[in-house]
Amino acid sequence: MNHSDLERVAIAMVAKDKGLLAADESTGTIKKRFDKIKLENTEENRRAYRDLLFTTPGIAQWISGVILFDETIRQKTAGGVAFPDYLAKLGIIPGIKVDEGAKPLAGFAGETITEGLDGLRERLQTYYRLGARFAKWRAVIDIGEDIPTRFAIEANAQALARYAALCQEQNIVPIVEPEVLMDGAHTLERCEEVTNLVLAEVFAQLERHRVFLEGMILKPNMVISGKLSSTQATPEQVAIATVRCLKRHAPAAVPGIMFLSGGQTPAEASLHLSLMNRVAPLPWQLSFSYGRALQDAALSAWGGKPASAGAAQKEFYKWARLNGLARNGGFQAGMEQQAA
Repeated sequence: MNHSDLERVAIAMVAKDKGLLAADESTGTIKKRFDKIKLENTEENRRAYRDLLFTTPGIAQWISGVILFDETIRQKTAGGVAFPDYLAKLGIIPGIKVDEGAKPLAGFAGETITEGLDGLRERLQTYYRLGARFAKWRAVIDIGEDIPTRFAIEANAQALARYAALCQEQNIVPIVEPEVLMDGAHTLERCEEVTNLVLAEVFAQLERHRVFLEGMILKPNMVISGKLSSTQATPEQVAIATVRCLKRHAPAAVPGIMFLSGGQTPAEASLHLSLMNRVAPLPWQLSFSYGRALQDAALSAWGGKPASAGAAQKEFYKWARLNGLARNGGFQAGMEQQAA
């Protein structure tokens, strides 16, 4: 473990005006995306789509790194350059998703545990050789009747911490992603209560596992009302509650917090991030690590048609720029219409 290398990469990931593109959809997940545009889910179509995103002109101005999937980190551009090498030459840091998904937690109905620790050390060594300098592991916490349980929170936090320690051992910056889902009918207050419990346990476990905080990134949910809640919080309420929660639990030693969009619309995710960045002072950088919020418009514009690649890249660049503006509080509601 090289502390200075880990800290250098973590700081670069949250560089001014920049954030991450999460392009780490599993084969099954990207099939759902392709189904919407009636595109066959083949390896070549997946490669071509990622190629379109990565080769968008000027994207390095707004994107600091890309989270890749196991298949994607081994693929090449249409010009024959390995994706990690192509990105690195642009100054964009290649990363890799290493968890194997959330599976049912035995004995705990409705709750999950993320798997993938077996053999992780060896996989990290391979990914480092392929060019990855950071990794991602997602834990999923659902809110419902009688859940989450304390045990499910503890089990997922422990797995996150073990993963983070293994990453740092291999000089790979871990993104620690405990996601409290926004599905369901819970209120903003209930989401904040659960997020408080989750983050408290996550950082307790990180300490026990001797994780170097300066060499990691936190990727949490925003504190937000459930999709089915009859009372939807305002953007200002979401920003205030999220920052309040993070101030309680995220140590100042952590260089950056990169939010997931978690099912929000692209405009909602951008506005919430922008409002949070208007709060001062903050001990960490607040940035984005978005998948659908950066890609949805581009995917629709592309539609699987080579002739539409330019239009798709224009949409991807637009949303990357808008979220770059949100990094310093510069995104305003409705700005996406003006930028069209």
